[in-house]
Amino acid sequence: MQIQQIPLEQLIPYVNNSRTHSDEQVAQIAASIKEFGFNNPVLVDKDNGIIAGHGRVQAARRLGLTEVPCVRLEHLTETQRKAYIIADNRLALNAGWDNELLRLELNELDGGIDLNLLGFTVPELTIAMGFGADFEPGTQDDQGKLDQKDPIICPACSHEFHK
Repeated sequence: MQIQQIPLEQLIPYVNNSRTHSDEQVAQIAASIKEFGFNNPVLVDKDNGIIAGHGRVQAARRLGLTEVPCVRLEHLTETQRKAYIIADNRLALNAGWDNELLRLELNELDGGIDLNLLGFTVPELTIAMGFGADFEPGTQDDQGKLDQKDPIICPACSHEFHK
């Protein structure tokens, strides 16, 4: 597989993409790209149709990028391409967490990174870092989102969270 830079204007979103990306999630992806770089190439077909990476493309546009790294998948049949679009989005959701290893990794960040970039809510991070009940990321409701005007201080590392 070869990575090639393709101008955003040449990429064609899949009209029947069933995966949605909220403005909040696109902003999270954009913040991740800004901090860590564009490390996950967009997957495209022979005609520059997006197979995987719609959210990353939206985030790239938000950041004002003009091109993004892409990998061309030409070996898929039309049916395989459609199935892979669904599978790529769904299979990641089937993963779990090793809560102890996650706790160790989060605590080793030691304030060296903005924890907002990780995609967890404040209640999820607080619990995951060892300051609450059993933790399973992704099970909190919208009440845990960072929507307060005043910063929230993480008890684990004294990091300030802002929306």
